[in-house]
Order: sequence, then C-alpha cells, then structure tokens
Amino acid sequence: MNFSHDKNPGKNFTGIAVVIAIHALVAWGIVSGLGTRMVTKMAEAVETKIVEEVKPPPPPDVPPPPPPPEMKAPPPPFIPPVEVNVQQPPPVQNTIATATNVKPATTELPRPAPPAPPAPAAPPANPNPVRVAAVADFNTCAKPEFPKASLRNEETGTVTLSFLIGTDGRVADSKIVKSSGFSALDKAAKEGIGKCKFKPTMVDGKPEQAWMQMQYVWTLD
Repeated sequence: MNFSHDKNPGKNFTGIAVVIAIHALVAWGIVSGLGTRMVTKMAEAVETKIVEEVKPPPPPDVPPPPPPPEMKAPPPPFIPPVEVNVQQPPPVQNTIATATNVKPATTELPRPAPPAPPAPAAPPANPNPVRVAAVADFNTCAKPEFPKASLRNEETGTVTLSFLIGTDGRVADSKIVKSSGFSALDKAAKEGIGKCKFKPTMVDGKPEQAWMQMQYVWTLD
C-alpha cells in the first residue's frame, strides 16, 4: 500500500502518536513497579477468594434426638373363671345290710416262735487258780558267751532280766530290770537267754502269755 497518496495524512499521524503514548505509559508503569503491585494485589485477591471458597461453612447446631417413648407392657387378657360341675355320687343303699349278711373270713395268725433257750451260764471263775511260772529250758540254747573285753577286765556281776513268754514258749519281749554294773554283761545275758525256749506259764493246766523274771550270774571260774 502506498500511504503517500492518503487523502487524510493528519489522522494517520494522530493514531501513531496515540500508540506511541500507550507504549510509553506501559513502559513507565513497568519501570516504576506499578505493574508488580497490581499483579500482587490481584494474586492476593485471588488467593483469598480461593481460601474462602475451599473453607467449608461451620455445621449448624443440631439438637439431640428426643428419647424413645417408654414402652409399657399391655395388660393381661381377661380370662373368665371356669365353671366346674361337681357331680354328687349316687346314694349307697343297703350297704350296711349287705355287709352284715356276709360272714367275715377267718384268718389264722402265725403262732409266735418259742423263745430261744437261755445260754448256759459260764462256769464261775476259780477263785484260787493253779498258776505255774514259766521256766527256761537251757537244753534248747547255748550258754551266754562271756564278752572278751569283760573277761580281760575280770568283770563279774548279777543281772536281773524280765522276759515275756508266749503260749508257744518263745520270747516275745525282754528288758533289763537290774544291771550287773557292766553293760556288756547285761547285753550278753539278754541276747543269750532270749534264744532259749521256755515252758510257758500254766494257769489251771492251760498255757498263758505272761512275764517272768530271772537272774544270771557272771563269775570267773
């Protein structure tokens, strides 16, 4: 296009001047920081608006639900009373007369057993029983052996012993009644005589378990 032949050259010049002025104003705003402040304010407004839109509104105060109504048990159903017809038994006639005409049956009761005869009375105890004391039979055992230590020390003495003789003549128990003064002699006499067999105590000719005493003398020949 050729602008040299435009009929209104003044108008073109005015438009070019206005455009230059606008560009100059924008350049001055950028230089002076006006554009920065405007952008900042616009960003703040936008950010504030976004925050306000995102933040949910506070929930309204909802009153608590009312308590459930109290359930009452329904009244029991009415049951009418039951009528019971009691039938009277028919009257009994001539019961006594009929009963008197029948003879009662006779029953024989068992006879009681005769009492048992009394047990025979025990014979009276003998006020003076014949008692024979037990006696040792030294033929059934060896003579008590003299302890060697007592023999070297020349110990002597008499020991009194007590033996419990059973009905079979054997020694059931024994004990020392009086010591000889030497324990070795007492022990040897108790063990030696305890091996012997005795004639048991006899009461009215019957053997009886009983204690008997005897003495054994230790002497040096």
